Amino acid sequence: MFNFDDANKKSKEAIDVAVKSYSAWTKGLQAIATEAADFSKKSFEDSVAHVEKLTSVKSVEAAFELQTNFVKSSYEGFVAEATKIGEMYADLAKDAYKPYEAPVAKATAAVKAAAAAA
Repeated sequence: MFNFDDANKKSKEAIDVAVKSYSAWTKGLQAIATEAADFSKKSFEDSVAHVEKLTSVKSVEAAFELQTNFVKSSYEGFVAEATKIGEMYADLAKDAYKPYEAPVAKATAAVKAAAAAA
């Protein structure tokens, strides 16, 4: 027989888990967006400073050296930032899944028990 109290309890639990997961997604995506915006701002400021330095050089060799150093540091900064954001996405996925771990484990155990009884 269908038990409305059990169904109500299960739906409330499912909604609570979904809200916790959504909250983790929201916080994680906000942190990633903030990090990306901060990196973009710093990158723009570094580019402006580089152009100012580049306009003040007196020789082609100095300009070439300045440009080479800028490209190298920009690339290294980009790789570091991409790695950091990748780790933030991995952490986001873990945090968003965490509320589902207990219900999934409980359901898996129930299925295994039912299969063993059959």
